[in-house]
Amino acid sequence: MVLSYNQEHVYRHPWDRVTAAAWRKYTDPAAGAALSHIADVHTLSRQLDPGSGRLVSTRSITVRSPLLPFPLRRLIGQDSVVCHCVESSIVDASTRSMDVVVKNVSLRGIIEVEEKATYRPHPERPSDWTAFRQETSIRVKPLSAIASLAERIERRCAEKFVQNSVKGREVVERICKYLEGNETM
Repeated sequence: MVLSYNQEHVYRHPWDRVTAAAWRKYTDPAAGAALSHIADVHTLSRQLDPGSGRLVSTRSITVRSPLLPFPLRRLIGQDSVVCHCVESSIVDASTRSMDVVVKNVSLRGIIEVEEKATYRPHPERPSDWTAFRQETSIRVKPLSAIASLAERIERRCAEKFVQNSVKGREVVERICKYLEGNETM
């Protein structure tokens, strides 16, 4: 079984400010508590296509899991895990779009997570607001034979992803206000 969920948010800031803030959220010193599950971030590649003006970037993100549910702790023999993810981003300034896809590359034998996020000018106020959409799918693999247990684990993972997503949006909002000049870092 695969658990999927979608979230939408309207940033009341222009697209260029929101995308600049999104790029900074992992390196923002004040985001440490909100993003405490992020252990490390490294840029693996960043290329600007001179013809299209599109920026294509790949980053590695190391994430610490929360305390795992008891069945998973027994299965893998530890209380929490470190998971390595790859984030692929495409920013197109001419169309004012930013697309981000994050997938775990470790622990894929146990769980697969894919998160897709888009940033676009809001249709009602394209110069002032940004529409953010996030789609996440979670699949616990070896437990598919025990469907109810897999579903509980997927739900718990989804709950944690939703909580972390809210924290990430709060960090982006704060950085937007800083970039706007209304706050200090």
